[in-house]
Amino acid sequence: MSLPTPPKLTPLRPLPNLIFASRWLQVPLYLGLIAAQGVYVFHFLVELLHLIEAAFGSQTALQALITSIGYKTGAPVTTLNETVIMLVVLALIDVVMISNLLIMVIVGGYETFVSRLDLEGHRDQPEWLSHVNASVLKVKLATAIIGISSIHLLKTFINADNYTDRVLIAQTVIHITFLLSALAIAATDRMMSSNQNPH
Repeated sequence: MSLPTPPKLTPLRPLPNLIFASRWLQVPLYLGLIAAQGVYVFHFLVELLHLIEAAFGSQTALQALITSIGYKTGAPVTTLNETVIMLVVLALIDVVMISNLLIMVIVGGYETFVSRLDLEGHRDQPEWLSHVNASVLKVKLATAIIGISSIHLLKTFINADNYTDRVLIAQTVIHITFLLSALAIAATDRMMSSNQNPH
């Protein structure tokens, strides 16, 4: 029994072919995000090195950390305390979460809008990439942004003495706005999915 022959692909007309090929213009954008990822990795390693050096008593590293996190007190900080450690660790987590967001945009965006990566069967293929589309990517990005906003809000409240009430209220309102936006996106996506699959 002979296998059915696949349908013959007809070549695109010049204008549709040009429009379709224009998706490759996004490649430099994704390469730029990869470079930004490298900058984040370098920043993470520098902050981690300063934290380790400060733990061993380096005043230079401690002052670099305090400047980096914007921590201020009435008296000068001469030893690594719990608040500074917590703020630095939250800053490191923030870098990791933004890095995860970059990976989702780079890998998911390229797979969705430019070309397939052909990762099927690869042992390191991310689980979420097997069913990624523009809608799934949008929800995942919204969730990641909420996580990043949560870390920023937590850092602000831990270091609340250095911020005005106006800044605290504004950051809280922005975070709630992100949260409501993500819920609206998820609800809209669910409604569209249920309309497409009524059974």
